[in-house]
Amino acid sequence: MTTPLESLVASGTKLWLDSVDPELVKQNIAHGATGATSNPIIISDLIGTGRFDDQLGELLGSHDDDADVAWAITDKVVKDAQGQFHGVWQKTNGNDGWVSFELDPLLEDADCPLSVEEKAAKYIELGKQWSAGHDNRMIKIPATPGGLAAIEELCAAGVTLNVTLCFTMRQYEEARDAMWRGAQRRGSLENFKSVYSIFVSRIDVYTEKHAAELSDDAQGMVGIVNAQRIWQANQEFWADKGTPLQQEIIFASTGTKKPEDPKWKYVAALAGSDIQTNPPATNDAVQESGQTFEKKVDQLPPADVLADIDAKVDFAHLEKTLMEEGLKKFADPQKKLIAKIGEKRAELAGV
Repeated sequence: MTTPLESLVASGTKLWLDSVDPELVKQNIAHGATGATSNPIIISDLIGTGRFDDQLGELLGSHDDDADVAWAITDKVVKDAQGQFHGVWQKTNGNDGWVSFELDPLLEDADCPLSVEEKAAKYIELGKQWSAGHDNRMIKIPATPGGLAAIEELCAAGVTLNVTLCFTMRQYEEARDAMWRGAQRRGSLENFKSVYSIFVSRIDVYTEKHAAELSDDAQGMVGIVNAQRIWQANQEFWADKGTPLQQEIIFASTGTKKPEDPKWKYVAALAGSDIQTNPPATNDAVQESGQTFEKKVDQLPPADVLADIDAKVDFAHLEKTLMEEGLKKFADPQKKLIAKIGEKRAELAGV
């Protein structure tokens, strides 16, 4: 009998895990997962389990700076996850089997003194540094002014990118166009792969507050419609570019925020193509749902719902608001991760 997650994969979705927890990686590979992503929250939670104390002890003994330890343990955990998915990467010739490694979120901290140009230069430096020597490591870079300004150069240098913190068509198009410019500077498109992480559920949280006048049919659908439209634009753009590998959308932030919504709401609506990075709890809920998933990503709601969304949602304001919130969620976890390393240093030293 086909399980719900197996039916999701069979519909055409690549299932990536929003975690690099070794135990969850193994569990979700058994369910059909073929890739993963990491971020400071995931790493911090892993450190909190105590399962990495031996490795941390070694790193703390050889590094005096807690931030250096945070990056060293992140590098190791992501590398271990890459090992779990490397066979998929080989089998698909690099089209799947990737694990995302997020560049320094503190570059987007409100207190960061760097200019956009300086941030871009730092992203380029770090992207090259953390990708070097890795087959299936995908460098995660945000769709901020500094991140967007770094895409062309990183792509041209052969770095495989996951553009994250994308909320709108404008961000996606700017990232995609920079990516394509960089790709064309390569000697060959053979190994060119790019993905664009479109955040879904946070948009519906925004519209409840800032577009309360939406009809009942449209409210709660904006995140889905936005993601579907960007997916369609991405399909159309790459159709004639002749890239051997797929240039794909990642449907991110797929966990529901409202208790009354089915936990597989976004999973079902965006099933059938490209990639979903689902939190472990969402995958568990999907697996327990008893649902059979079919391709729905190409099925937009009725014209009157689309017209209502277009008339009442200010996407420029949406992007500004969600980026402000997102950047705080982006930078603060890295600070907490570094602080947790400091706590572990004291704990393991017996202070």
